[in-house]
Parts: sequence; structure tokens; C-alpha cells
Amino acid sequence: MLRVIGAGLPRTGTSTLKAALPMLVGGSCYHMTEVFEHPDHLEGWKAVTEGDTDRLDGLLDGYTSAVDWPASAYWPQLAEANPEALIVLSVRDDGPTWWGSMDATVMAQAYRRRPDFAPPEFFAMAQGLWRHVFGELFDDPAAGVKAYDAYLQHVRDTAPAGRLLEWNAKQGWGPLCEALGVPVPEEPLPHLNTREEWARRLAEGVTPGK
Repeated sequence: MLRVIGAGLPRTGTSTLKAALPMLVGGSCYHMTEVFEHPDHLEGWKAVTEGDTDRLDGLLDGYTSAVDWPASAYWPQLAEANPEALIVLSVRDDGPTWWGSMDATVMAQAYRRRPDFAPPEFFAMAQGLWRHVFGELFDDPAAGVKAYDAYLQHVRDTAPAGRLLEWNAKQGWGPLCEALGVPVPEEPLPHLNTREEWARRLAEGVTPGK
């Protein structure tokens, strides 16, 4: 069973959450990087984007938390299946900040061209996720900011009462630990997968997100 369900979009501190949540709730956290490490999951996620959400349980079996796409795109289904789980809506400071990060990373490497680091099935899954969440493909700053704001408001309006934590990585451990009822770790909160790190890994031929 999942103890934490991420509802945040990509580029909202999800890599930080992937590292942080196992320190708070144990187990492993599902993130897009898991798809790269388990390419056999691609077929399952593609099926999910085509409507077969019954596949979610099998894909996330054995994990205690899940953040980032593809899992966070289906946070309502996961919240219903895991009624005790905390829902974490990770956010950036504002829509322009989010779009700037997306534009330089995910958009550049997964939507404007077929990514060199993944098979064609990944590109199909990525497009399916985008359409599922936003309804249409777009590549425009104004549309991106509007979509970001609308998405956040939809999560706020529809998340089960008392289960939603809206969290910015700048807030550190505190809100996460308080919501989960666990002590604050002695280690600093990791801040991972910055825009600069993404660019460096791509230049070195390393899969983004790792």
C-alpha cells in the first residue's frame, strides 16, 4: 500500500521527494526514473494512458510512495485505492517558474523530439500522459502557465478533505514530517535534479532524472 501519493507535476521537486520519502516512510518511491530502470513497465504505463487503470496496482506493487509522472498523473485513482495515504501536491513558486524549468528540460528532451535516451514506446507514453493531464499538446509559455495554475486548482478542489499537503521544496522537511507524524531527519533535505544537473547529464549521455 502507498503511504504517500504525489500529485505534483514534473519539475516540482519530485526527484527531491523520491530521495526524501523513503527516509520518512521507508520502502521505495516510484518516479519516472523507475520506468527507465524497468523498461518492462513501459507497456503497462502505455496501457494505463489508454484507459486501463487496473494496471496501476501491478506497476506500483511493492512501493510505499509514488511521485512524478507517470504515477502522479493518476493520483485520484491512487488516492481512492489507498485511502490512508497522504497526497502531496508539490509546487514551484509560480507558473512562469514551472514553465521555464519544463521548457529547458522535459519539453526540450521528451516532447519536441523523440528522446535519444528512450525507446519509441516512451515517447508514446509521454504524449499519452500529457493529453491525460492537460487535454491537448501545447508548447507555449502562456498556455503552460495557464495549464499549471488550472492543474493546481483542480487538485486543491478535488483532493479528499484533510489528506492534501501543498509543498514547496523550499519549505524543507517540516511540513512533510508534520503531515506524516514522523521526526525531522538530521540530514539536510536533498535538492536534486536541478536544471543545470539535467543539462550536464544530457551532455554526458546519462538518462535524465538519474
